[in-house]
Parts: sequence; C-alpha cells; structure tokens
Amino acid sequence: MIRDTSQQDTVIARPRTRRRVVIGALVLAALALCAWTLPQARHLIAGGSSVSLERLSLDDVARGPFVRDIQAEGRVVAAFSPTLFAPAAGAVTLQVHAGDSVRKGQVLATVASPELAARLAQERSAADALRTDTLRAQVEAGEQRAALQGARENAAIDVKAAETDLARQRKAFEAGAAAGMQVDHARDALEKARIALAHAEAGLHSKDDSLKFDVQAKEQAHARQVLLVQDLQRQVGELTVRSPVDGQVGQLFVAERASVAKDAQLLTVIDLSALEVQMQVAESFARDLGVGMPGEIVGNGRAWQGKVSAISPEVVANQVAARLRFDGQMPAQLRQNQRLSVRVLLDQRPDVLSVRAGSFIDESGGQYAYVVRDGVAVKTPVRLGARSVDRVEILSGLKPGDRVVVSGADNFHAEPSVGLSR
Repeated sequence: MIRDTSQQDTVIARPRTRRRVVIGALVLAALALCAWTLPQARHLIAGGSSVSLERLSLDDVARGPFVRDIQAEGRVVAAFSPTLFAPAAGAVTLQVHAGDSVRKGQVLATVASPELAARLAQERSAADALRTDTLRAQVEAGEQRAALQGARENAAIDVKAAETDLARQRKAFEAGAAAGMQVDHARDALEKARIALAHAEAGLHSKDDSLKFDVQAKEQAHARQVLLVQDLQRQVGELTVRSPVDGQVGQLFVAERASVAKDAQLLTVIDLSALEVQMQVAESFARDLGVGMPGEIVGNGRAWQGKVSAISPEVVANQVAARLRFDGQMPAQLRQNQRLSVRVLLDQRPDVLSVRAGSFIDESGGQYAYVVRDGVAVKTPVRLGARSVDRVEILSGLKPGDRVVVSGADNFHAEPSVGLSR
C-alpha cells in the first residue's frame, strides 16, 4: 500500500475564548434588535396600525398669556361718501369732472325741468289770485260791518227819541194837557225802539262773526297756496345740485346734457376728511367682534390706534365686513383703497392653558385630541375654550407638558390609539 500523510497530520483545537466572544456579540446584537423593534411591536399591538411622525404636527400644552386678536388686511375707505340724485326729471348739466376737488356748497350740476318751472309759475299765479280774494273779502266785510253798525246806531237814536217823547207825554198828562192814550202810545213806541235796537245789536254780532269766518277762510286758502309755492321753490332750488361736504368728486353716473328721470343717480362725493379702514373677518371670529373694541392700524411705516365703528350684519363668502375708525387725529397722506394691516384685540388673559391651534379642532369638533405617550397617540376627551389666530384654550382633559397632535390626526381614522413610527 502507498503510504499517506495521515500519520503526519495533527488536530489543532479551537480556542474557547474566541467562541465566547462571538457568542457574546451575537447576543448583544439580538438584544439591540429587540430593543429597537420593541416600541414598534408595542405600537402595532396597541393600535393595530402605525403612522409616520413626518405626516403629523405636534405641539406641547403650555400655560401662559393668551391673546385673542384678529389680524387681517384692510383698505382705506371714506366714512361718508354720499350719492347725489336728480330731484326731478330733466336734462343734466355737469359743472365738474371725476376727481375734481370740491368745497361744501359748490355747484356740481344743474337739472333743467321745464315742467317744474311751469308748475311753479301756475301756483304763484294762483297764490296771487287768492291774495286778491282775501283783500276783497276784507273790504266787503268792512263795508257790511259799517252798514250794520249804522243800523245799530240809528236804533239807539230811536230809543233815545222814544224815551224823550214818553217823558214829555207823561209831563203833559200830569199837567192835564194830554190824554192817557198818548202816554200809552209813547210807551209802546219806546218798547218797539228798544226791540229794534236789540235786533240791530244781535245782527251786528252774528254778522261780524260770519264775516270774520269768511275772511279767515280766504286767508287760510291763500296761506296754503303760499306753502305750495314755497315747496315748489324749494324743488326748483334743488335743481341746482350742490356738494354736501368738502371732498372730491368720485364717480359720474350720467353724461353731459343727458335726460334723466327723477331720483336717478348723478354722481358721488367722497369726504376725504373722514376715512376709515374696512377689513374682512372670518365668520367664526365675527361673533366675538363688537363695536368699540380697540384695534391697531399699521401702514406707511407707522402705527395708529383705532376702534371698531361698524360691523356688517351680512355674511358674504363666509366673511363679515367690519370698519375701524382712527382714534384721534386723522392721519395725513392716506388714499382711498390704500392697503393697511389691521389688528383687533378681542381678549387678553395672563395665565391660560393652551395649545397651538390646528386642524384637530375642526376634525374632532373640539371634543377630543390625540396625546402622544410612549410613542402611541391616545385619543383623549378634551374641552376647548376660546380661540385665537394661532392658539386654543384648554378647559379640561389636558395638562401642561402633554404633547398633542395638532394636525394630521385625520390619518388616525378616529381610532382610540395609534402607533407612531419614524
């Protein structure tokens, strides 16, 4: 047989120390892997699903000052910008152009109304006729009063004559120079004269009252016609359209020599001495906005204090229009429609528990929030209070230091707990 080298080979035993090192390294790697995968496993077991933190926005609940305000962009508008209308139908003659500066009382336009002018002339003529009737009634009343007064005076003379005749007849009867029948006749004549005097006086008083009523009726008719003439004169005077304020002509609604109907728009005048800032407020904040609230207006490198002067009762495109009036002297060099920044202070409190506002408010309706604990987002009931532009007040359910998912909670699908992964 051929000899081999089996007799020359020697078996070398492996060192036990190296094996132990390798085993220890493998054990450490296994422990590290378990430590790294344990939170994910716990997340999967607790929530049944996992959401990446990159898809979420978190914020810590904190206690501190809480300021509720509204910040928006506003534009300068005229607080008083009257629109002038045609007082009557006619042809318009414009005296100014759009953009012209005007003074109060300055003539802006005239309206030629032949119908109104003719009516004024007719009513003036009627007033003159009524005045003539009034004067004629006064003259006639004076004549009739004089005639009645003369009749009354004649009746009084007759009474005196009858009294004298009766006294003479009595003396003659006592002297035996006259019969008793003559005395009786004189007495009857006196009685008739007295009756005639009483009728004359009564007629004078009654006729005098009747004449006064007739004259008063004529005077009242004339006065009524004078009032009508004065009203027509006022209307004719309004045909000359004047500026009600110092300012600037805005928009012209008619062309030169155009025929317009009554109450047609002619032009607008902008009062540049009284400017306000108009802003659009979200409907959710508008209910907390009130007239008189303080605000700040910023523009042209300056800041001015203001107050809310008006709030529109109408909601348009989920927004409400509000106006701020400058508190104090009107700033110079402001222009209509100029853009300014506006901030209105609604509320300010020094110690409030709050968290950054986010979409979780609308998604949950303010009833719950997801709080992150040990890598798990837990659905927690909460009660929210006032809201500002960037923060919301926490009334109950959370404590300082809690980490809350403020946006992206729609990925949780309202599950009670959800695991979070990196």
